[in-house]
Amino acid sequence: MESTEVESDILRRVRTLLRELDGHHPACQCDRGMLRWTLHKKIDQNPSNSSVLVRILVKELERAERGDFRHYIIPLLHTLMYTFIKAPGISDELCSRVYDFCKKLLTLPKPFCTIGLDYATRLKMEMTAPGMLYQRMVISEQSLKSDPYPYQEKIFIFADPELLSEAICNALVTDTEAARVSQSPRACMSYVIIHAMQAALGEGCDISSLKRSLQDMPTSDLEHWFQQVVSAVECAGAEASADRGQHAARLEKIYCAILSSWQAGELRASRAWWGDAPLGGLQGTPLPNPNISFHLWTEDDQLWKELVLFIRPLSQSCEPSCLSQDLDNFEIQDIISDCECCEQTRFSVLSTDSGIERDLPAAAEEPFAPFGTETEQSRLQRKGGIKKKPSPLESVAFLQAGCNGPGAKSPVRPQRRPGTPPEPAAPPQRLRTARIVLLGDDRILGRLAQAYHSLRKRETRRVFLTPRLNLQFYHIPVVTEQTNTLATVDQAAAGQEELCEVAAYLGRADPWYESNINTLCHMIPKLATMPSSPSKHLVTDLFITDVIAYYVRMGIQPVCFQVYAVKIFFNDPAQEPAEDVFLTELRTQVQESISPRDLSTTKKKTTLDGPGIDLTVTYRKVVVSDRAKELEMSLRSTGLVMKAIPANEAEDLVYLNVSITEIIKINNLSGRSFSAVANRLKTRNIQIRSTEQRPFTVCLDKDSRRAYRNVISVEVSPCLEPSYCLQKTRTMKFSVHETEDVGFVKYMPKSLLLPINTFAGVIQ
Repeated sequence: MESTEVESDILRRVRTLLRELDGHHPACQCDRGMLRWTLHKKIDQNPSNSSVLVRILVKELERAERGDFRHYIIPLLHTLMYTFIKAPGISDELCSRVYDFCKKLLTLPKPFCTIGLDYATRLKMEMTAPGMLYQRMVISEQSLKSDPYPYQEKIFIFADPELLSEAICNALVTDTEAARVSQSPRACMSYVIIHAMQAALGEGCDISSLKRSLQDMPTSDLEHWFQQVVSAVECAGAEASADRGQHAARLEKIYCAILSSWQAGELRASRAWWGDAPLGGLQGTPLPNPNISFHLWTEDDQLWKELVLFIRPLSQSCEPSCLSQDLDNFEIQDIISDCECCEQTRFSVLSTDSGIERDLPAAAEEPFAPFGTETEQSRLQRKGGIKKKPSPLESVAFLQAGCNGPGAKSPVRPQRRPGTPPEPAAPPQRLRTARIVLLGDDRILGRLAQAYHSLRKRETRRVFLTPRLNLQFYHIPVVTEQTNTLATVDQAAAGQEELCEVAAYLGRADPWYESNINTLCHMIPKLATMPSSPSKHLVTDLFITDVIAYYVRMGIQPVCFQVYAVKIFFNDPAQEPAEDVFLTELRTQVQESISPRDLSTTKKKTTLDGPGIDLTVTYRKVVVSDRAKELEMSLRSTGLVMKAIPANEAEDLVYLNVSITEIIKINNLSGRSFSAVANRLKTRNIQIRSTEQRPFTVCLDKDSRRAYRNVISVEVSPCLEPSYCLQKTRTMKFSVHETEDVGFVKYMPKSLLLPINTFAGVIQ
């Protein structure tokens, strides 16, 4: 009777979760976004119900497939896999049903086939080597040292202190620090051992004795057994025809060795209890919180610095000021090398060498010249001044890595002819993953676009991060009502909904993102400003950290946004044009005149022609055939808005929706009047020019800090991938008259795309 009630309760929770996807929100608005979290927390409190939840989710998946409720499939799959990873033991029958369902998804379009293939691969490994998914997740997230699986991950949360309130920033700092300190490497290694033993041995594993033995064991012995368990699980997963029975026997041998290393008296008591008394049911193993660091984004290049420190951590022998100076000077070659500045002092020496051989002193001979050689041979010889070309690996490694980005074509490796030298060594393997979580609205995403473009340009000049680091971006919208002066000014120009256009688009494209992440927009500020109480700490410490961890663990499908480049010309000829990028919006407004002469001229012009300024708009019209069609028009306007985020998820993300406020003069019997008409067009390349040389202002990504004044012309086009520009320039040196991409350039991503991960990507 009790099991029936438990199953009914879990089924009710799952059905409520599905109804929320259909737009039927719970009666209590505070429960929005917490249904999935409360479901998993209920299973964590009683891990023996994991099989019940998995069985219910499998039935709901099969029902969704029969009823053609495709928008249920991906949320149910994510919920099932997250339960599957943490479950102490799932029957082979349930594993096979889930595996067969994932294989059926391969016949569906993206993203169903992509997610189905990924989960089918994971399930295959888990069925061969039980506990592998949990083990790999803990090792990578906690950066535990393991030769069989050397991957490491870290979550970087970036927030703009000028856009979020101090209370939110302090609350997030407190939560992330508590999550990071709560889990020690020793505890995480014990979790991996216990989970692997339970997954392989089932109820034949004495969890209580195993926990006591691991707790009393020295750290060195614990590390030894941890490495033994990891090697056993990884070897079983790597073998093509691995036998699950052999894997269980191998882990049972390690399990007995761990217990045998216990004290003799306790061991005999444990054996007697193990042989006569029942071992009890399966017990859940906690899934530790990932390694999360919180950063207030105060410097433009702070993202790049944090990634460099993640790739090359600050060693104990290196002073922090030494490495910080290297980062500030952007001397990446000093960072790659082994902290030579800490081992020896480096001095700058003024050279007195003229560069001419005859100016060398006559006594400039080799100090250890071999006997019998001529004096001319022992003198320092100067060869022709030939500029050293970069190494092929140094220049091409980034280009090949760039081809693995969004929109790239799969390269085809040519077959090597007999007698040719072997291929060069493979580039460094990406063993580290940096998961960047942006907390805020569209303005912080605009800063991310700037930082990402700057990072790609730096990597083009000297590759360092690209071959070593896998970069993933995530976005959690947060809008606060209690904002500072800067945020208040920006919110006055755009409403709160307009400040989160990217998150709104992701929510329309992915219902699971809307249900779990977009609901945090107003929930995080409320939790951060709650009065201090035990219940408040219980909610915030678990909920915010758990939701972020769930998002970065399960959100692996990117949505790629086009980054646009803008070139700004000013009315002062002596001022150099400015180059910038934007992600969501470019807005122009007429700039009020300052000088009395300009004010008088503007007043007369406004009386005759109406408000605004005369503009010439040159753009490339979007046609069905995708052919270039240049158009030009002249009009009078008070301003325009270019939006890169469409209002409908069915529209493409590769076009700009331009809305120009055109002023039309109307002559009637009562006199002259003016009316404002919205002139809309869709393009990718556009140029705006003030014909009467009157300046206007330009604001990028709704951020008042990125506003330009005294502008007379603006050119907007899709931002090109820096590696594509470099290779294109090199190709043009040898084929000046070629207009189309030839050679290696054809296979490179041309546009710079910013990928933001969601749970499903864009559902077709």
